[in-house]
Amino acid sequence: MLYIHEEINGKHNKYPEKILQFGEGNFLRAFSCWMIDLLNEKEEYSGSVAICQPIEVGMTDLLNQQNCMYTVAMRGLENKKEIEQFHKVTSISRCINPYKDFDELLQLACLPSLRVIISNTTEAGITYNAGDKYTDAPPTSFPAKLCIVLHKRFKVLGANAESGCLILPTELIDDNGKQLKRIVLQYAKEWALEAEFCEWINTSCEFANTMVDRIVTGYPRDNILDFENKLGYKDEALVTCELYNSWVIEADKKWSQVFPAHKVANVIWVDDATPYKKRKVRILNGSHTSVIPLAYIIGYETVLDFFGNSEFGKFERKLIYDEIIPTLDMDGVSEFAASVIERFMNPFIVHRLADITLNNSSKFVARCVPTILDYAEKYNSPPPLFAFAIAGYIRYYKSRKFDGAYIGTRDTGEEYTLRDDRKALDFYNKLWQTDDITSIVLGALEREGLVNINGLANEVCMHLSNMVTKGMKKSLEEAQYV
Repeated sequence: MLYIHEEINGKHNKYPEKILQFGEGNFLRAFSCWMIDLLNEKEEYSGSVAICQPIEVGMTDLLNQQNCMYTVAMRGLENKKEIEQFHKVTSISRCINPYKDFDELLQLACLPSLRVIISNTTEAGITYNAGDKYTDAPPTSFPAKLCIVLHKRFKVLGANAESGCLILPTELIDDNGKQLKRIVLQYAKEWALEAEFCEWINTSCEFANTMVDRIVTGYPRDNILDFENKLGYKDEALVTCELYNSWVIEADKKWSQVFPAHKVANVIWVDDATPYKKRKVRILNGSHTSVIPLAYIIGYETVLDFFGNSEFGKFERKLIYDEIIPTLDMDGVSEFAASVIERFMNPFIVHRLADITLNNSSKFVARCVPTILDYAEKYNSPPPLFAFAIAGYIRYYKSRKFDGAYIGTRDTGEEYTLRDDRKALDFYNKLWQTDDITSIVLGALEREGLVNINGLANEVCMHLSNMVTKGMKKSLEEAQYV
């Protein structure tokens, strides 16, 4: 059986590179790259995407081996009917590993055709890293890399509107565009770059706040042979996702002519993305981030495993309606929640809990902590279901260190490797060196900004003590939340 790039001829070689994308992972390949491919098919764009791998280990080599071609498998329910669609993506021109060839990235930055920069580096990506230098090749943080890329473009193409770029971060943090711009300018000041460069950033580049929504489940390793039989070729970069897609972009609408994705997908340009993002992040992402580590500890493997009829599926529904929705003062929240629950029940989505828990500590801060604080302020009491979820979150990070990795243990006895920011893993590993549940809880609450909620620590201590001594499932049953 041939590989995908041996089966088809890509069209990207004839298109100029108009987009630089930081992130070669599953989400953007099933989202923005797919949209660009649709635009090219409809002759609405005629541009290709050049991808930069944001961290040292990634998929650059694999994608380049396939000439950057891959398949997006979109599956879901429409009018209660099962729908399955396949799309061969050929919109990527090349993948760059800046840790091997930083100059290639800088040369790409100088192309006049390049007008859009997209990123997905997880919530931990848009952060300032002290010590990054302009002379690093590359620096550690994504904002530092971006600052150098933009400065190189400024130096070669000049400070004018035509050299300016639309920057579209898709990381799930509040005001992602605003925060990214702030850190880029912080590096510019720290590195003593020209005042004209900062002025160009402020006047000619648009850092958009965005909100994205599509459940992407990645490579279907368990049933890849079934896909190969349907497709008739091999594809080691195949990515599966749901049919639903949404991209809310808060930016000057003139940029929609530069990036016309609204012509082929559910993309809207708005003056304020805050309500859309808050609703999505808190209901869809926040509920999963709160509950999935707990379900994983019990022994569930996928969203479908636990969400349908299990105790934790009921717990997540109750969490959404009793504690998340009351913190959202906007129209259409209940309807959106109902659609989210329906999407969680998509029979095609094999969304592995172990994958969703990647970088869970930063996700928890961005997706759950604001809801918890808002609930406590509104009702002058801690949210009881979130208190249980916080205890489960702390329990998830109970680990032992082995050969440089942090190993947790599920209630089944099976071990798992924690994949998160090293500082978070170090913190929780050290926190769990004691058997004093109270000190563990207070340390965790202080780190996550929740220590000042009256009564929260007592509830979390009670639940965490039960989880350690009786297990997660028995703890939930005794809490009587479902």
